Amino acid sequence: MLTRRHFIATSVALFSPVVSAPALASTWPSASQKATWDAEVTPWNYDPATTNPWGLHPRFLPQRVEARPDLVPGDIHVDALARYLYHIEEGGTAMRYGVAIGRDGLYEPGTYTIKRKVEWPHWTPTAAMVRREPETYAQFEDGMEPGPSNALGSRALYLYVGERDTYLRIHGTPQPWSIGSRASSGCVRMVMPHINDLYEQVEIGSTAVLYPAEGDGPVTAHDWDVSRGPSLQTSEG
Repeated sequence: MLTRRHFIATSVALFSPVVSAPALASTWPSASQKATWDAEVTPWNYDPATTNPWGLHPRFLPQRVEARPDLVPGDIHVDALARYLYHIEEGGTAMRYGVAIGRDGLYEPGTYTIKRKVEWPHWTPTAAMVRREPETYAQFEDGMEPGPSNALGSRALYLYVGERDTYLRIHGTPQPWSIGSRASSGCVRMVMPHINDLYEQVEIGSTAVLYPAEGDGPVTAHDWDVSRGPSLQTSEG
């Protein structure tokens, strides 16, 4: 059983949920359009460690931290209690980002494989989302085209269990003020420039471990010492 203990020592990203792509997307953005949108959502003179027009708590800005030496480089770990996502690097470090997670009862801790990644994705709410909140999602049941106001934002990492798409994503959000909260319908949200940076570093086939949040049950992960829990950093920071 994995429980959160402590995660680390510092050194030197409207909807966020369960999502799928429209069966028949009407448009696919060109490279030029993607570049235009990237420029639109990236602040001028952007520095990941200091740029903060979104008013985030400083601890949610990207930081490189010292990681436990036994962690697998390339893997992603989400500390749902602290609202941190860690991307493990070679050499004993990790990049840490602030995130938002699913609302009570919608967040799904577990061990997943990233089998797809998309720049400026389409988005369609699931049938369950439409049934649960028709006033919010029914208008998008045929899908939402890509763009800065799309629910998945600028980038999406698609989480699978085996060959099954879970409809859970790690993705950008047009609601950066939600970072640090339980706001989505199940997915992990990031500020768009932050996930743009992360996206370039993540390889297909990487593992993503989502740890329990308040009130969530235990999760089993094959590559963790279950007696110690998800202590990612070597000390608090």
